[in-house]
Amino acid sequence: MTTKRLMIIGYGAMAQEVHRLLPAGLELAWVVVPESQLVSTREQLGAGVEVLSSTTQCEGRPDLVVECAGQPGLAEHGEAVLGRGLTLAIVATGALADEALYGRLRQAAEAGGGRMLVLSGAVAGMDGLAAAREGGLESVTYEACKAPGSWKGSHAEQLVDLDALTEATVFYEGTAGEAARLFPANANVAATIALAGIGMQATTVRLTADPAATRNTHRIHVQGRFGEFRIELNGRPLEHNPKTSMLAALSVVRACRQVLDPVTV
Repeated sequence: MTTKRLMIIGYGAMAQEVHRLLPAGLELAWVVVPESQLVSTREQLGAGVEVLSSTTQCEGRPDLVVECAGQPGLAEHGEAVLGRGLTLAIVATGALADEALYGRLRQAAEAGGGRMLVLSGAVAGMDGLAAAREGGLESVTYEACKAPGSWKGSHAEQLVDLDALTEATVFYEGTAGEAARLFPANANVAATIALAGIGMQATTVRLTADPAATRNTHRIHVQGRFGEFRIELNGRPLEHNPKTSMLAALSVVRACRQVLDPVTV
């Protein structure tokens, strides 16, 4: 079997976990990071991986490009990747709440023959939600509950005193589109659910900080012509980044494996 090649945009905690778990037959050939991180990333990766500051510097053709750089990384590099006719797996789905950016990415994909692969990230059931949408959906509600520390550095600090909480507290309720913009590092799941379901403005989101929480909890409640379903996941965060779910990293690994596997499940 011919070895296939991967490009990762960003090389933080998630990208490093994906790199560690890459399936045999797929090699990390390129990493794209900001110029300020070029030297340190090259030292970290060694000579086997080409470290670039832009996707346009890549002279080869990756079999898959994975965005692990957050919303700014997608906004900076997404159009160029799609315009080259490549497949781009997207982790920072919250960026797609920006209608202008989404439109540019879609246009680039259509013009260049590229493909956007929206990953399921930290949740499950997106295949069932998208299937249920075909028959008509009445309501989709998403609730996220994490430890206060997981919300630090986000807009949550302006809504509630995270250090003073003694019980589970809902600090935000609104639409998926607004949540994705206000909590870009924590609420990508809301955007993913909205894209698979009834859209950014019709999807209800509730965010909770709980000092007793030891895992990140995601709950999805869907009603429609198909019937009704509820999903609850209690996921562990990445060891080196509490804002990111381990399952989100594993969804990237799955996308990498699908590049190699002739059967898609």
